[in-house]
Amino acid sequence: MAFTEFEIAQHMKVLEDCFWSRRRPPLHVRDQMRDGQRFTGQAVELFFVRPAFERPGQSFEESIAKVQFVRTQGVWRIFWKRADGKWHGYQPCPKAPTLAAALRVINDDAHACFFG
Repeated sequence: MAFTEFEIAQHMKVLEDCFWSRRRPPLHVRDQMRDGQRFTGQAVELFFVRPAFERPGQSFEESIAKVQFVRTQGVWRIFWKRADGKWHGYQPCPKAPTLAAALRVINDDAHACFFG
C-alpha cells in the first residue's frame, strides 16, 4: 500500500527537518543545483538535480539514497546506489526504526557511500 497524503506530508516535514536543512546546496548554486525526493509506493528516493558535465542547458538527477518503509516490520530499510546503477542494502546499518534515524545514518555517511 502506497503512502497516504497525510503520511507524505509527515515524511516531508521529517525530510526537511532532519536532512535537507543540513544538506541543501548553498545559496549561490541553487539556481543550478536543487534537491529533490520522489515517493514511490513505500519508498522515498533522495536526489540532487545538477547540470550535466559538458552539456550546456542539460541537467540530470544524481541519486543519493533510498529508504523504504516495511509496514509489517515497522522499520525503514536503507539503500545506496552502487556503480552498477542498482540499489543495494546499506550493510553497516541496513534498517532503522524511524525515518529520522534512517536519515541520520545517510547524513553521517560513515562509509562514504551516499556522498562519496
